[in-house]
Amino acid sequence: MQRNADTHYPILLVHGLFGFDRIGTFELFHDIKQALRNAGARVFVPHLSATHSNEVRGDQLLAQMKRVLQGTGASKVNLIGHSQGALAARYAAAVASHRVASVTSVSGPNHGSELADFLRKALTPGHLPEQIAETVATLFADFLSSLSGKRGLAQDAIAALNALTTEGVGVFNDKYPQGLPKTWGGKGCEQVNGVRYYSWSGVLPESALSDGFHLLDPLHGFLRAFSRYFITEARQNDGMVGRFSSHLGTVIRSDYPLDHLDTLRQTGAPAANSIDPIDLYVQHAERLKTAGL
Repeated sequence: MQRNADTHYPILLVHGLFGFDRIGTFELFHDIKQALRNAGARVFVPHLSATHSNEVRGDQLLAQMKRVLQGTGASKVNLIGHSQGALAARYAAAVASHRVASVTSVSGPNHGSELADFLRKALTPGHLPEQIAETVATLFADFLSSLSGKRGLAQDAIAALNALTTEGVGVFNDKYPQGLPKTWGGKGCEQVNGVRYYSWSGVLPESALSDGFHLLDPLHGFLRAFSRYFITEARQNDGMVGRFSSHLGTVIRSDYPLDHLDTLRQTGAPAANSIDPIDLYVQHAERLKTAGL
């Protein structure tokens, strides 16, 4: 059956930490972008710093939004942000609501990440381990930028880490509270200042025996190891972000059997319980179309 995701406004897919738009022939959002375009949507992937604060990445997003609007003649865009990309999208919508029709958070740390909290505590500010970690992370981010052919964007790994902690996101939320739930684990306002807010995310299966093909995926193994550092949302996280921490606006679902990278998954190992992560984006674009967005 032919899908129809011809949204009124173009869609921008916003990458998160250590993300990129393209390296050679490999595109981070390739399968998602292609599926959306096949269903009729206009889709763009902005290039942001691989590591930096939410505000700096948000300002970069605003500049690229302006170019998309000029190129398409549209008056607004739909922003879909994965992981830290959700925070950049929220920032852009808060400071330029007249240019944003909707913000969708996919596995976004909208109340911070307990994994970032652990890393922040492990890296004593100003001491050698932090300096080494910052140097390595920044070099890696610069390496990604050079491979993508888009050098020049500032990189700041420690600013990125601080921006993802519970404390850092708390400060961010005080400035930009649009769409946040009033109670922990609840839903937020669906519409604020003319912008619609949505979110979805996943959780790791409680037992590793349920991982199926994921047992062959080393990245999934890392995420399962990372999940051990969650306390508040133990057994309710995707390896990087807690289930309830991801809530924003209309919560479509926050317990898909998907890890943090599954919600960005390229074709490869099947996700648990036959959930198609790519189709979630097409379904959402159809949702935006139905809402006139």
